[in-house]
Amino acid sequence: MVELHITDETSPLKAVVLGTARSSGPAPLPEEAYDPKSLEHILAGTYPREADLVREMDGFAQVLQKHGVRVFRPEVIADCNQIFSRDIAFVIDDKLVEANILPEREREFQAIVHVLDQLDADQILVPPEAVHVEGGDVMPWGEYLFVGTYTAPDYPDFITARTNQAAVDYLQEHFPHRKVKAFELRKSNTDPRRNALHLDCCFQPVGKGLAILHRESFLNPEDFIWLRDYFGPENVFEIDQEEMYRMFPNVFSISPEVVVSERNFTRLNTWLRSRGLTVEEIAYAEVGKQGGLLRCSTLPLCRAPRG
Repeated sequence: MVELHITDETSPLKAVVLGTARSSGPAPLPEEAYDPKSLEHILAGTYPREADLVREMDGFAQVLQKHGVRVFRPEVIADCNQIFSRDIAFVIDDKLVEANILPEREREFQAIVHVLDQLDADQILVPPEAVHVEGGDVMPWGEYLFVGTYTAPDYPDFITARTNQAAVDYLQEHFPHRKVKAFELRKSNTDPRRNALHLDCCFQPVGKGLAILHRESFLNPEDFIWLRDYFGPENVFEIDQEEMYRMFPNVFSISPEVVVSERNFTRLNTWLRSRGLTVEEIAYAEVGKQGGLLRCSTLPLCRAPRG
């Protein structure tokens, strides 16, 4: 059996589903791109090769296993990009929520059935069709559920708008003991420097009460200010537009003391170490060309309760 227990972003990780890059298929056509960063690299001829993606993800798996984490991988579907397991489901407390993802990606969820079969049926929540939600937009933290969303009338025009108001309402209904705090994110189908695909592309808690944060990704300035004040300005690492583009917020915590980060994030990694964290640096820039990074590649199943 697999125990589900996720109450925050940084408690010691026990079990996780890490995506796979094997048989991820040829580079998509421009009209098949799901996000502006992938589109940028498709058009530039720099879209990542499968062998490079596999090597980077295997390096991530090795770091997780070194720290005693039980690592599950999806079953491989031929010619299917299965890297970003955070998009297909997420765990809050002892429930796994199936994400309502882009229709083209529904088969990715079927590739983790071997994990789901180890759960009780009442542990799996399947939102109705009107609820659009992906795991990159959902973060349990203390009494809160932080949720990235986009609720403007032009929501249907953005392939990058993944979580709607119906999802915010659904999460509040099913997790009534938590305060669902929603943040409106900036969206663009064409400019990766003006697009926060998910909340974890512009914000993430790390360590014990620290946070990485990008101001311009929030449509409402008061949302940025609320988060900065919640963590305390002295505990926030504020990044610029280029660092957001390179996906600085999308690191991944193995514990409050250990974080996995991209090896080229020099300014961030130096700051994390200055705050007492151990930083496991790995090569992950090729994965980053597809609009996601370390947190996006993971579906945490169990973190140890805080002592």
